[in-house]
Amino acid sequence: MGEIIVHRIAIRLLVVAGFTIQAAISFTSAASAQSAGDVVGTWTLVSSVTEKDGMRNDQFGSGAKGMLTLDPDGHFMLTIIGPDLPNFASNNRAGGTPEENKAVVSKSIAMIGTYSVNSTDKTLTFKVDSATFPNWNGTEQKRLLASGNRDELKYITPTASSGGVGTVTWRRAR
Repeated sequence: MGEIIVHRIAIRLLVVAGFTIQAAISFTSAASAQSAGDVVGTWTLVSSVTEKDGMRNDQFGSGAKGMLTLDPDGHFMLTIIGPDLPNFASNNRAGGTPEENKAVVSKSIAMIGTYSVNSTDKTLTFKVDSATFPNWNGTEQKRLLASGNRDELKYITPTASSGGVGTVTWRRAR
């Protein structure tokens, strides 16, 4: 009889130890920087917020839409389009008025190139081949990873192109 009790206690201890180890592994994974494998995939925009002079703004407008694709070979495409962009009166995308062009440029961004993830310094670096903000062409844009969740990708841009500090949050596309 004593042998059965000892056996049951041993099983319970093993179960508790197993749960403890699994919890520790889960916590470590969530708390650690994302690896290149963690970010591969297609992401949809949750928010793009800038903080400047104590003010927080939706960088591309409330309700902006966006998509980021990071492929396993290190290539990326990123597009963010603000809501309520004006229709061009000319019905010709190359024939917008100065006001129409300004609205579109200030509320959208697109870029393509290659990327890398450094898990040690918790950064995502975009090497931009071409962008709708041409000042970024041929540059490396380093972002600080701020999320360890496999379904959320959040990064900080210490010097956003519109000024201030940017925080961009993406959700894995389903």
